[in-house]
Amino acid sequence: MMEVGSWKKIVLLFLLVQFAFSQSNKTLENKIYETVEVFAANPTIESLNKIEIAEKSFVVKSNTEKLALVILKCNVAFYQNQFGQTQKAISSYEKAWQLYDQNKLSNYDIVESCLKPLGNLYTIVGDYDNAENTIKQYFYIASIDKNSKQKAAAILNLSNVYQNTGKIDEAIILLEKTIKTEKLSSTEKGKLLSNLGNNYFLSKNYKKAENAFELSVVELKKVDSQSEMLFNSYRNLASLYLENNPSKAINYLEKASAIFSKIENIEPRKKASFLLVEAKMLFSQEKFQEAKKKISDVFKLLLPNYSKTILPSKNALYAETILLDALDLQATLFVAENQPKKALESYALSFHVEELLQSLLMHENSKIINQIRNRNRTEKCIAIYYSLFRKENKISYLEKAFELQEKTKSAVLQQEIAKNKVISKEEKLIYEQLQNWKNTILKEQQNLEYADISKINEAIKKQNELMLLLKSKQSNPIEKEKSFKISELYSKLENDKAVMIEYFFGQEKIYIFTIQNNKIKLEEINFEATSKIISFLNYFSNAEKITNDVASFNRDAFSVYKMLKLPSKSTNKNLIIVPDGILNFLPFETLITKESKTTNFAKMHYLLNDFAVGYNNSATFYLNVIPFKHDKETILGVFPVFENSTLELAFSKKEMQSIKKNFKGTYLEKQNATFKNFSSNATNFSILHLSTHASSGDVIEPASIRFYEQEIMYSELYHLNINPDLVVLSACETGIGKLYNAEGAMSVARGFQFAGAQNLLFSLWKVNDFTTSVFMEKFYKNIQNGKSYFEANHQAKLDFLKSSRIPNAKKSPYYWSAFVYYGTLENKESTNYFLWISIVVGIVGLVFLFLFFRKNFNKNKNIVNLV
Repeated sequence: MMEVGSWKKIVLLFLLVQFAFSQSNKTLENKIYETVEVFAANPTIESLNKIEIAEKSFVVKSNTEKLALVILKCNVAFYQNQFGQTQKAISSYEKAWQLYDQNKLSNYDIVESCLKPLGNLYTIVGDYDNAENTIKQYFYIASIDKNSKQKAAAILNLSNVYQNTGKIDEAIILLEKTIKTEKLSSTEKGKLLSNLGNNYFLSKNYKKAENAFELSVVELKKVDSQSEMLFNSYRNLASLYLENNPSKAINYLEKASAIFSKIENIEPRKKASFLLVEAKMLFSQEKFQEAKKKISDVFKLLLPNYSKTILPSKNALYAETILLDALDLQATLFVAENQPKKALESYALSFHVEELLQSLLMHENSKIINQIRNRNRTEKCIAIYYSLFRKENKISYLEKAFELQEKTKSAVLQQEIAKNKVISKEEKLIYEQLQNWKNTILKEQQNLEYADISKINEAIKKQNELMLLLKSKQSNPIEKEKSFKISELYSKLENDKAVMIEYFFGQEKIYIFTIQNNKIKLEEINFEATSKIISFLNYFSNAEKITNDVASFNRDAFSVYKMLKLPSKSTNKNLIIVPDGILNFLPFETLITKESKTTNFAKMHYLLNDFAVGYNNSATFYLNVIPFKHDKETILGVFPVFENSTLELAFSKKEMQSIKKNFKGTYLEKQNATFKNFSSNATNFSILHLSTHASSGDVIEPASIRFYEQEIMYSELYHLNINPDLVVLSACETGIGKLYNAEGAMSVARGFQFAGAQNLLFSLWKVNDFTTSVFMEKFYKNIQNGKSYFEANHQAKLDFLKSSRIPNAKKSPYYWSAFVYYGTLENKESTNYFLWISIVVGIVGLVFLFLFFRKNFNKNKNIVNLV
């Protein structure tokens, strides 16, 4: 016999369908509203599926019908989120906002019902760019409407975004200013104070964090002693004291738990979040079994089909940060219990969830920030693999560690390059427009207090429209690049007679992988070594640092060489370095392999003398070499010169003339050296040479490069139509920019890589005009003599040191080592030679096959005739 509850569900579902399809005597507007009412009376997974089907049948025309559909979509989104369907909820809210905005609808609180929850969901999944845009948009609406409650909510949610993206100082300034200047209710003030405490905590200002949390409790108690926000404040205080004062932490956790037990209809996600805090508390007290039980409860809440096994099934997981944190904590528990292999299993599931989250993101910045979590997890896995290797002496553990950390190297850059190869022209155009509006926002924000808020809001609005349009065009996921195989790396390095050193800059250790002669080695150094690296980099802050104290430079360069575990001179003449963290800014060639007392720079024992040194973003970049696209070297040169100005580059003319002697091309000089002229001609040349000024940027301004008429941000280079074999950035700091350990520097060089340049020569500091022109002359002469770009760079530096024209002071490493080469080791002529050999062999093979088959055909023909 069927249960009464089941009959009730069937009746309600029947009514839902009837309202949607069978009430011909009612207007479409009324049908939609009644559908919402029936659904709201029984919001189950089954009825949610039905309403999604019903929604597709509504063909709305009038604005009143469209508004009804907006309200339906917002209700559907709310319950999709309740049932853990995060991505569906985001999509429903996006469509609701698009319909509302495009049709200029009114008489509905779109901020409260759509934009606020949408902004929060973007934050939860790590889509911080869209979160920030959405929050700023409804802050703008709230400001116009003079809705102080919604403005306060926008400030709170925006500070959350800043907090998650590492902009802690900006979040603190925003919150402190709002608390001091705005008229706030006790609830609003309590929420903002709680968030302010979180930011102080992250900035390690624990005293201020404690004070903010305590003040938050005072304000929130004025309104309701059992509120959810008060629960959050107690929970935050518990987290604050977790390490330093466990008894106090337990006291606050008990207060939070008392409130938690009385809150009705709390969302599963919020329940899971609190259980996770409890699990962390238990773990810190070494109550491992109890902590495991709490984590298991988290899985039960968030995964409907979770079994009694400790780790959930991979197929049951979805994009959810609470799941991610629970899996990471479970892995940490396994490590504490000396179960390293189980910990790796748990981390593998974390990586899977991270990948699902990453697939939801559209903006480069959000993808990069989310990679930071992956890096921290990867460091823990490397430590486990290294421990297992030392215990079992299996080289496969080192190979797995290498392959894992390799996935974090310029991962976003690799994804973008792969994406650009396969997406349609229409999608490319949308991406370009999206980036253009982002650049408009960045440029306007640089005006600080003079920034035009309405202009920024309009750009945000355009960005959101394009983002939604792009999502509607994306039918198929971008295919991944072929998986990395370390066996292929061994083989290529052997063919190139090369050694590879790949660094991983963790929070606790710096790991160093050395691959040489089909073997892999892993070593580690303490993170404290960072201070020694920074101290060495200071030698290149200006020209006098080295020449004023040659002995100290010699000593420190030798010390860093040993510390970074660089190889000794060997039969492998080439060295490929994959740097990480601040090592991206280190000129490895200047390191001293044998300390001496000489003050003659040409006679010092540099790494340059032992190896030809090249760099790459990752081993994957090194393996996936793109064949050269041009048979002959032709140059598009950009030489603004900036005559009769403070920006004048006097030796840039000489640089241009020396290149002109050897290579045909187009040379854009002075007023012709515009960005428009460059971008419209760039696709036709094998080498793009830019001799100009550039900047690494700062906290506010991004890295940029100057053309005759304007300065171009690195991100404005992303969608250039270029097809070069080499890009030479003969300018200051073209390889410097805001640094992310996983991705490297957000530099001018990255802008060209994003656009498709594989081989680049760029600078790490402010280069000297005269010595740059001398170096470039030698570099291009080497290319003219048939050397590869890689060899040409190496030989130019040796030639520079040997030159009798250059005085000893100008032979300081400051002058000759600024330019580093990223790219292939291969020679264009040898590549073409092997290509022709392959063609000839192929033709010979075809001829042989033709003769073979003809002979057999004639033989068979003769047999047939005999029969």
